[in-house]
Amino acid sequence: MSRSFGPGMIRLMSGLCLGDKLEDKMRMRNKYRKPTTFHCNAGSRCSLPILVWSLVGFLLMLHFYSLLHQEDGAGGQSQLQISHHHPLLRELEQVEEENIQIPPPKGKRSPRAAKRRPKRPTTLIDEFLDESSQIRHLFFPDQKTAIDPMQEAGNDSFCYHPGRIWLDTDGNPIQAHGGGILYDKRSRMYYWYGEYKDGPTYHAHKKAAARVDILGVGCYSSKDLWTWKFEGIVLAAEETDETHDLHKSNVLERPKVIYNDRTGKYVMWMHVDDANYTKASVGVAVSDSPTGPFDYLYSKRPHGFESRDMTVFKDDDGVAYLVYSSEDNSELHIGPLSQDYLDVMHVMRRILVGQHREAPALFKHQGTYYMITSGCTGWAPNEALAHAAESIMGPWETMGNPCIGGNKIFRLTTFFAQSTFVVPLPGVTGSFIFMADRWNPANLMDSRYVWLPLTVGGAADHPLEYNFGFPLWSRVSIYWHRRWRLPYDWREQK
Repeated sequence: MSRSFGPGMIRLMSGLCLGDKLEDKMRMRNKYRKPTTFHCNAGSRCSLPILVWSLVGFLLMLHFYSLLHQEDGAGGQSQLQISHHHPLLRELEQVEEENIQIPPPKGKRSPRAAKRRPKRPTTLIDEFLDESSQIRHLFFPDQKTAIDPMQEAGNDSFCYHPGRIWLDTDGNPIQAHGGGILYDKRSRMYYWYGEYKDGPTYHAHKKAAARVDILGVGCYSSKDLWTWKFEGIVLAAEETDETHDLHKSNVLERPKVIYNDRTGKYVMWMHVDDANYTKASVGVAVSDSPTGPFDYLYSKRPHGFESRDMTVFKDDDGVAYLVYSSEDNSELHIGPLSQDYLDVMHVMRRILVGQHREAPALFKHQGTYYMITSGCTGWAPNEALAHAAESIMGPWETMGNPCIGGNKIFRLTTFFAQSTFVVPLPGVTGSFIFMADRWNPANLMDSRYVWLPLTVGGAADHPLEYNFGFPLWSRVSIYWHRRWRLPYDWREQK
């Protein structure tokens, strides 16, 4: 059955087809047009700026809530806490300035100094590295100013003087370089372990770095972190066997000791290397007592990677971690140790990749992990950086230079020192001791200790990468002082 259409019907159908084509064109055009409004509820419209500011407000409220939650958690601790309004803590946070003038040239510089700075203005770092500098006594004060806990009395008792010679209870300079502190709950004693460098400094060959033959790891004990008794060399060098990791011609650096609650053993980790720094390994030793002797077990490259500057950190849950510089010191690696602390697990994370950091010193405050690191400039001092993370395995964020006081050069050289450890002060909320070494490459046995107050509090310097520019963590501050002491309240608790 056929159907015919009149002229009017044909015009109507043509109009409908044309309308469909126009509608299709409009639909295609609108497909690529960015909308300027959003439909929220029926009968209402929300502008884009309102939505953006609502999101910002929500993030701010979430950030403030997390800060309040952290403070509430800290307030619930049972131990006595010293407020940051404590007069002595306020005194430690006062900024001390330094104004050191570079003297005019006097006679010939030492050959090594002349090589280091051909035809350029002398800097304060040059003066620091020049053993014949006229102002060397400012960086390495002589024996007359030594800290002697057995002789100090009155107002100078329990005072730290960064850079001065520090004597033990026998009247000898403390030899615990690149070291760390262990607090032993059983003896209620602090133990300070470090490189025992009481020997001559020399160069193995023309282009080699300054070195001292391995003598071993020195150990000192104290109840107040100021008066130190020498407990002896708890891990000695190997004198005759040249194939041994600890043969005196090799390298032993940055020993750290942690206690294993499961096994009752004291475990030492250290950087072990050859004279040319090509072995790049960690060494492990163990003892039944904090004062040794430690039995050396073995060395290895952790996770199959080279390892140089390193540290170990024991968390609140008893899990311990190894942190080490790797890949030609271009990055740090971190991973948990086995339950007995004698080996690493297979898990490892790369952190601070491409930042060329070394000398890691970890600590923890109110559930957040912090770390101080150094740049890679050999024996020369450089700028410290502080880092933070919610998980010890990362990601880690860089927060900036923690140093306050001195002058610009002091801050850019970590007060002419390099980080090695951070000691928490029980009962003093957010307060720590920053331990650093002021290396003396001309005479390594005369390298000095720079201990300074470190606090956690206040806004971080740098906005972080993944939290919309709002700092999640408090600032880490290391304050320069020529002379300072711990709060009396802390000593009374001890």
